[in-house]
Amino acid sequence: MPTVEMERRQVVVIGAGPSGAIAAALLKRKGHDVLVIERQHFPRFSIGESLLAHCLDFVEEAGMLEAVNAAGFQVKTGAAFAWGERYSAFDFGETFSHGKATTFQVQRADFDKLLADQAALQGVEIRYGETLVSVDVEPVKPLLGVRREDGSEYRIEADFMLDASGYGRVLPRLLDLEAPSNFPLRQAIFTHVEDRIDHPGFDRSKILVTTHPTQRDVWFWTIPFSNGRCSVGVVAAAEHFEGRSEDLDQCLRGFIAETPSLTVVLDKAQWDTPARTLGGYSANVKTLHGPGFALLGNAAEFLDPVFSSGVTIAMRSASMAAGVLHRQLQGESVDWQTEFAEPLKRGVDTFRCYVEGWYAGTFQDVIFHEDSSAQIRGMISSILAGYAWDERNPFVSEARRRLKAISQFCARDAS
Repeated sequence: MPTVEMERRQVVVIGAGPSGAIAAALLKRKGHDVLVIERQHFPRFSIGESLLAHCLDFVEEAGMLEAVNAAGFQVKTGAAFAWGERYSAFDFGETFSHGKATTFQVQRADFDKLLADQAALQGVEIRYGETLVSVDVEPVKPLLGVRREDGSEYRIEADFMLDASGYGRVLPRLLDLEAPSNFPLRQAIFTHVEDRIDHPGFDRSKILVTTHPTQRDVWFWTIPFSNGRCSVGVVAAAEHFEGRSEDLDQCLRGFIAETPSLTVVLDKAQWDTPARTLGGYSANVKTLHGPGFALLGNAAEFLDPVFSSGVTIAMRSASMAAGVLHRQLQGESVDWQTEFAEPLKRGVDTFRCYVEGWYAGTFQDVIFHEDSSAQIRGMISSILAGYAWDERNPFVSEARRRLKAISQFCARDAS
């Protein structure tokens, strides 16, 4: 029997996307040995293209902000919402949390490669084209089985694993950690276009979220990039696709044709890229951590793309996990539940409250209310900017109660 190739590493990060690159760089900056295993080769396509302002706090923490600022990405100043004739814009420079005033809208192939390259420049080893095929957490130290592209395999003994595999959800699958999501089954259809937008009311520095005129649980994203291109997508529950074309391009453009305000914005667009689809993306897990591992970002839980919270949650989880793991590797006693899982989930649950409110229409009532005070708009803008962990904000610390009260007020005022 041939001898299995074995190596020993301190930390193995699964996935070189934003959470993996941030976590690996943070740990490397603390002097730890870090290896990243990435199944794909970069650059590679991904959605999640409209970053929230809070993301840049973690990019800065990882020493990558200068490179990101210099990359020529589209500056993003906030978020705009449209429904019929109604329009409401929120600026990240006017938030309760007083965080970063701007961020970026990015083509993720370029952005993710930039972050991974920055981590590598800081000394992180990244192995592309390699797949984690087995993991055993029963020994004192986790044992990982890795397969190279040529089919050869080797094993790694690690002190700790961080799963940053995103939609791949590697450890949840291998360790049977997956749990059902309580969100309805929704599907996204999306593409990139040469947008040629010259509509006077369109702000390229903001993501545009458009609600379908008659079906308020159907919405569109329009995310402009700095190169004259734009990401366009529709999100809807399964029943809204019944009776529609199975051709993804025709289906997407059919939804847009029913939405006059968006049709006007995109009337000159060149539809030059085949549409893609992603369905059943909402996910959950039984636990965020275990013996020798922790789950980051979408590998742990993904809610919904409506407020672009995915990358923010991923980066936040990377920063938190790196901090706890650094202390553990230094020999300190740590509690992953109280120091990582519970505080991370508080922010995730804040986003969850507003995602649920969006689809119920209550949060839309608040967003489109014409006479909201500047103070309330600033508190909402903080959440839209990603500061869902700032418990000084009443719309974070008392999210469900505050949303219920203000949505009832807006509904009464509208009637």
